[in-house]
Amino acid sequence: MKDAEAKGFNPGLIVLLVVVGLVLLFLVGNYALYVYAQKNLPPRKKKPVSKKKMKREKLKQGVSAPGE
Repeated sequence: MKDAEAKGFNPGLIVLLVVVGLVLLFLVGNYALYVYAQKNLPPRKKKPVSKKKMKREKLKQGVSAPGE
């Protein structure tokens, strides 16, 4: 048994380590991109409000303050 261990790593172990390493690299890369995007990219703009809705809002405000 000791002779087999002296030859080198178990091929299955090497595959497992490579796969785990790639998954960790992927997760760390995603996290780094997420942090970068949060710091450097502007927040998404809201959808533009249609003119109809703008008129409706102005009318509501006018009705809510009849004293003016």
